[in-house]
Amino acid sequence: MLLCPGVVPSIALAIRAFTMPGDKVIIQSPVYPPFFSVISENGRTTAINELSLKDGRYAMDIAKLRKQIDQRTTMLLLCSPHNPVGRVWEKEELLEIGELCLESDIIIVSDEIHHDLSFPGFRHTPIALLSDSLAENTVTLVAPSKTFNLAGLHTSITIIENKNLRRRFHSVLSSLSLKTVNLFGIAATEASYSKGDEWVDQMIRYVVENYEYLDTFLKERIPEITAIRPDSTYLVWLDCRGLRIDPAEVQRFMVEKARIAMNDGHSFGPGGEGFQRMNIACPRARLTEALQRLESAVVHLRK
Repeated sequence: MLLCPGVVPSIALAIRAFTMPGDKVIIQSPVYPPFFSVISENGRTTAINELSLKDGRYAMDIAKLRKQIDQRTTMLLLCSPHNPVGRVWEKEELLEIGELCLESDIIIVSDEIHHDLSFPGFRHTPIALLSDSLAENTVTLVAPSKTFNLAGLHTSITIIENKNLRRRFHSVLSSLSLKTVNLFGIAATEASYSKGDEWVDQMIRYVVENYEYLDTFLKERIPEITAIRPDSTYLVWLDCRGLRIDPAEVQRFMVEKARIAMNDGHSFGPGGEGFQRMNIACPRARLTEALQRLESAVVHLRK
């Protein structure tokens, strides 16, 4: 385990340590927007393997991915659980993509920052734990920042089983003078994970109840918008295509008409057009106010 200043910086470090300029790095969109910029800003090429959506459920398109891989493809950025679609990937899905990466000599960098936030009935599986071979081929990134709202402390953990990969990563970390750690962040991480169990359990229950409230509200009062049911995270992917407005105008509608600001789906890459990402880790009164504003705007739109 290596201490780092954050998950996104760790992705950048991994890209510099394990790939060459011009190499292809696979991401599965729609996905967390910094994935795009961290690849391009480090002189690598983004290879987009778009997720498939069927009956309100997202899945990896492994068949398409096989066709996309070539000799320049050297890394896969896995988002697990996935942000923004909320999937907790099943073991079979992870094994399939993991074996494909092993066959093609592709290093897996697995962003598992939402790993603590699985809903009841779902269990997160770190891809590195599925086999010794995958452990040797995977760089796992975790942090307390999402679960405990500690992003400002800039503290994350990079887990690298493979000694050679760990040496290469540490070399880049040292060359950029990023080994200095935030002592307050370490103390907060230790306190969170040693004493935060009950709080996390209560928080997840509250977020699940917020989701159920949101889902019911939309179905009963704003059927033009559908919430993609998440397996994990406090972020909900909203399908706004039923509003029948230009996808490029959805964000403007939300801000100027509904007076609520969410993350626009377009920024999450192909497959995100016409969607919005809503953060429901908030008091229910605030969620209620947001939904009421949205309802008023949609009622006006219908007219």
